[in-house]
Amino acid sequence: MAIHYLNGDATRPRGEGTKIICHICNNVGAWGAGFVLALSRRWEEPEETYREMDKALGNVSVVPVEEDILVANMVAQHGIYPDENGTPPIRYGALRKCLAAVNDLAVQVNATLHMPRIGAGLAGGRWEDIAKIIEETARVNIYIYDLK
Repeated sequence: MAIHYLNGDATRPRGEGTKIICHICNNVGAWGAGFVLALSRRWEEPEETYREMDKALGNVSVVPVEEDILVANMVAQHGIYPDENGTPPIRYGALRKCLAAVNDLAVQVNATLHMPRIGAGLAGGRWEDIAKIIEETARVNIYIYDLK
């Protein structure tokens, strides 16, 4: 198990075998900014599944989009804006729960995980904290993409 940083588009994951694209969703039903726009340009199923899923923090829904690609909608963002105290919407505990579940699935189906720098954009998280959670929960090879 290793974490690899790549330049490229996380909606076009590299490598052989089953690949799970992970991204963070909010718990209020908003879909229309950030990485989800790139997902929606490629596939309809992730948004459709998100609209129907239980959006409680820590929940995950996984949808197949191609023969060897799945998308994991991970609810780890409370709302879409910082609260009145300036706390960003990301919820690290929910992210940890989501990543643990997705890693369990990846082990079961012999998949790798692929993602942009989840939670460090609109969710307002600190990448250093997010990367630590990814490292602590990783049970399969993980590929993190930086779009140039």
